[in-house]
Amino acid sequence: MDRMRNFGFILKNIERLYTKRFEALAQELSLTLPQCKALFQLSRNEGISQKRLAELAEIEPMTLVRILDRMESDGWVERRPDPNDRRARTLYVTAGAKPVLEQIDRLSAQMRAEALAGLSGEQRNQLMGLLEHVYQNLLATKVIS
Repeated sequence: MDRMRNFGFILKNIERLYTKRFEALAQELSLTLPQCKALFQLSRNEGISQKRLAELAEIEPMTLVRILDRMESDGWVERRPDPNDRRARTLYVTAGAKPVLEQIDRLSAQMRAEALAGLSGEQRNQLMGLLEHVYQNLLATKVIS
C-alpha cells in the first residue's frame, strides 16, 4: 500500500488527537482551548483589535467577545481606546495573566514532549523542517490564508 495516500488522514488525525489531549490538560487547569488560543495570540500581538485576534486565534468573533469579557473580569486582559479610531478598542495582556500564560507554556511543552516522544533532536528538527516546507507549499497555492 502506498503510504502517501494516507498523508491527509494522518495530518487530520494528528490534529484531532493533539487537540483532544490539549483540551483535556487545559481542563485540568480550568481553561478551555479557545481561552488558551486567545491569550496566547494576544500575548504575542498586543495592541491588536478584537477582529484581528479572532482571525489569529481562529475563534468566531461573538465567542471571542465572551472570552474577552471573562478574561477582562479575571484581570487577564485590558481593553484600551484605539488612538487611531475612537470607536475601536485595542487589547493588551495584564500582569495578572502571566501565571496563566506560564501554565499554557508548560501545557504546550508537555504536549510537544508527549507527541514527539522517542524522536531524537535531529529527527524533531527534520520533522519541523519538512512540515514547514509542506506548509509553505500550501500557502503558495493561495488556498488557505
